[in-house]
Amino acid sequence: MPEARSTSPQPVTAPRTRDAIFVVVTADDRPQALAAVRRACGAVAGLVRAIGTRDPSARLTCVIGIGSEFWDRLVGGARPAGLHPFAEVRRGPRHAVSTPGDLLFHIQAERQDLCFELASQFMHILGSTVHVEDEIHGFRYFDDRDLTGFVDGTENPIGADAVEATIIGDEDPDFAGGSYVLVQKYLHQLSSWDALPTEAQEMIIGRRKLSDIELDDATKPLWAHNALTNIVEDGVEQKILRHNMPFGNAGGGDAGTYFIGYARSPRVLETMVAHMFVGDPPGTYDRLLDFTKAVTGTLFFVPSAAALEALGG
Repeated sequence: MPEARSTSPQPVTAPRTRDAIFVVVTADDRPQALAAVRRACGAVAGLVRAIGTRDPSARLTCVIGIGSEFWDRLVGGARPAGLHPFAEVRRGPRHAVSTPGDLLFHIQAERQDLCFELASQFMHILGSTVHVEDEIHGFRYFDDRDLTGFVDGTENPIGADAVEATIIGDEDPDFAGGSYVLVQKYLHQLSSWDALPTEAQEMIIGRRKLSDIELDDATKPLWAHNALTNIVEDGVEQKILRHNMPFGNAGGGDAGTYFIGYARSPRVLETMVAHMFVGDPPGTYDRLLDFTKAVTGTLFFVPSAAALEALGG
């Protein structure tokens, strides 16, 4: 990786905003593609600064992640210890798919127009050298609720705890300041979900719908969503940082949740997925999956801010 000793992270732990755009692209095999990607990486700080000054209160940020297969082409040399393609998980009708992705752009702000302008500038730089695998425009839904009606991200760590959960340190010193991010697009069957009584929905999620209070352990089933995504290792709860956003079309098109989880190790993210789709113990799978389907799944490494800028030469 280019020499860049600063370990200041990209804005992984920036608070969630009202709007976001998530873009996943794959680069073609031409040398021009690598040159374009390097220009985009080197331009991040300047573009965010230039566009963000139009309304500093909108808190425009961008995080760029690099996929496993693209890493060797773009960076070469040593690899982050945990970087690998996301491995699909299949159990019965439930399938956590693995889909292509060389670059992830996670753009967020309190205004969609600023997100759109920044995404457009990146795509102008990349031009025809990349193929857009997925582009999602997310929005805040009432008081940070998912389209299921439940609050999303209640257990997110904050402050120093968020940094501890997401930013690599001495365990991989050559890539300190980096992070891992997993993205999955879930499409909800909202008509079937909405037909459930609220009490049944609460048992599936593991929380009260109105108050967002967690069900006690005596009430919560083993297959509740928040029971399966609570990962404990050696008696210590392993946290991730979720930047999930709802998305959708009101006229009957696709609608759901864009899951985006940051962690200092992909192990925690992948364990959560396995628990959801297989169960812990096996068979106690996440019953939310009876009403939603994962249609994408890609793991990326997020270099430190200086390492990303260094890729631009």
